[in-house]
Amino acid sequence: MPMGHTATEQAGSGGLTATEHRLDNGLRVVLSEDHLTPVAAVCLWYDVGSRHEVKGRTGLAHLFEHLMFQGSAQVKGNGHFELVQGAGGSLNGTTSFERTNYFETMPAHQLELALWLEADRMGSLLTALDEESMENQRDVVKNERRQRYDNVPYGTAFERLTALMYPEGHPYHHTPIGSMADLDAATLEDARAFFRTNYAPNNAVLSVVGDIDPDQTLAWIEKYFGSIPSHDGKRPPRDGSLPDIIGRELREEIQEEVPARALMAAYRLPEDGTRAADAADLALTVLGSGESSRLHNRLVRRDRTAVAAGFGLLRLAGAPSLGWLDVKTSTGVEIPQIEAAVDEELARLAEEGPTDEEMERAQAQLEREWLDRLGTVADRADELCRYTVLFDDPQLALTAVQRVLDITAEEVKAVAAARLRPDNRAVLVYEPLPAEDSADTAPDDGADAAHHDEQEGAAK
Repeated sequence: MPMGHTATEQAGSGGLTATEHRLDNGLRVVLSEDHLTPVAAVCLWYDVGSRHEVKGRTGLAHLFEHLMFQGSAQVKGNGHFELVQGAGGSLNGTTSFERTNYFETMPAHQLELALWLEADRMGSLLTALDEESMENQRDVVKNERRQRYDNVPYGTAFERLTALMYPEGHPYHHTPIGSMADLDAATLEDARAFFRTNYAPNNAVLSVVGDIDPDQTLAWIEKYFGSIPSHDGKRPPRDGSLPDIIGRELREEIQEEVPARALMAAYRLPEDGTRAADAADLALTVLGSGESSRLHNRLVRRDRTAVAAGFGLLRLAGAPSLGWLDVKTSTGVEIPQIEAAVDEELARLAEEGPTDEEMERAQAQLEREWLDRLGTVADRADELCRYTVLFDDPQLALTAVQRVLDITAEEVKAVAAARLRPDNRAVLVYEPLPAEDSADTAPDDGADAAHHDEQEGAAK
């Protein structure tokens, strides 16, 4: 049986607990009982994302995520989906800068099936990986790139800002979707080598949350995963550290067929897992999250110069996090007018800090978001994996709410003053093509990009 220990209830965890275990082959296991509903969530994080890729082979982590749904030794073709959905479950996978994950939510009595399926593809995917499945999923990913990036208004904004924010050669310089040229260049042997290196039990964390019997669950995990050999050939990701401040504004102006002028910007913010990152999250919530935020009140409600204004945080553990500003202008409004108003609001927060009411509202908003995630078995399983892979401590997931509530207004003011500055941002300015009347049409995407998720999903 796997070795492990039982975690005691952590202060500020709201009564949630998690136990940690490790198999002899290095697979880390985190279990969290929750008997409220008869369901169980299985989440498997592999410590591989786009930051582990090298120049000329971008997009391989995301491509391989798709290949994981193409069958394994005992499960042919689309059988993984068919078996899970036929048992009343749901499933998918996503890829980010820092990991690739796979997840199922099952009726509790079907938990063993989900564990067997994940173990089968971890242990035997190479027996089913061939040129046909490689070409099939290469085309799927290329089409996903066209649909989500290349052929939609503002679709390449995140990719452009990332390339500006993280310099050439930096592991976060490119997004998980990869380039068309690199997707075309990837070979079957590239995929096989990628799997051998990264899809090993000692490079993964498995969490199971829900209506489970821990002893039985561990017995199944040992039965199905225990014989899969470990692999020691993985290299650590390249260093992603950067100076706190860029030192100058980076700027790019784009003329495209878009429905409205747009101002987008990325600010270099503290790494995830720090008090400063939590303070930055609160600062951006005050500035640009929801209709009570400063930027919405100023630009949309009062000045009526914008139809949407948002500001959100993309947390990153291996590099500076990214604060994402997204403003879509009202008809006839010029970008300099928007930019001046944004800079005024940022300077005001840096000088005065948040009001007591703003601080209370922002903390309540983030608390609700965290509790919503911890309240579902699938999201809790995901967070337990995240904190284990990125911070080596799943218990941090259960106390995240308290850490946000512990941040002071002075810390929010300090991070705004230190980081939300014109010399610490990359800026995109979108101008509609002159011949297009679409500039007078209000966009329907609101401020979604302000909460851009860097994940690329299998989207089956």
